[in-house]
Amino acid sequence: MHIVILGCGRVGALLADRLDAGGHSVSIIDQQARAFRRLGSQFSGTTVTGVGFDRDILESAGIERAHAFAAVSSGDNTNIIAARTARETYGVDHVVARIYDPRRAEVYQRLGIPTVATVSWTAAQITRRLIPAGGEPEYTDSTGSLSVVEVPYHEEWIGQTITVVEAAIQARFAFISRTGRAWEITPDLVVQDGDLLHVIVSNVRRREVEDMLAAPPSRDGLS
Repeated sequence: MHIVILGCGRVGALLADRLDAGGHSVSIIDQQARAFRRLGSQFSGTTVTGVGFDRDILESAGIERAHAFAAVSSGDNTNIIAARTARETYGVDHVVARIYDPRRAEVYQRLGIPTVATVSWTAAQITRRLIPAGGEPEYTDSTGSLSVVEVPYHEEWIGQTITVVEAAIQARFAFISRTGRAWEITPDLVVQDGDLLHVIVSNVRRREVEDMLAAPPSRDGLS
């Protein structure tokens, strides 16, 4: 798979090194040739110096045969223009842009350009650790109607199967975090002490679900 990356800052360089080490064909673009010093000594991909939304530069990086394009430069405008060019001019299927301005990120997400809103994501992660109960969602869809939320729970939910818990709260789980890794949801999976529960919930029911899990389970609601 050929992947083109715009921006050889810390994120771009790390991304390029990981994809290259994973056996992918990688080209990385940056306006400053010295930026490529951030790449690891084992990097075997192509480096291209120039403006990332210039078509000649993109074609030098192999955009015409690219399966994916990531715009992670330090400029929101550059990232969006390059991402749209990759998607609309060259028909690249998998395109993502890093955006610092969260308001812009929402707009472009709705226009079909997947974005990673760096500032919003960082603030949400810090908030969730400062205020675990009722913290910011881990993920919210582009319409703002559905979220994945890590929800604290009362100790009496421990020992119940996920199927029973889902039926009681009328919501589905995305996954469980246990011993540092994510566990796929299966009907016989049992909540254990120390688990982190990640719930898929509509935003209108979020507070209700949080309150239900914070309280002991109703005996009537358990099988």
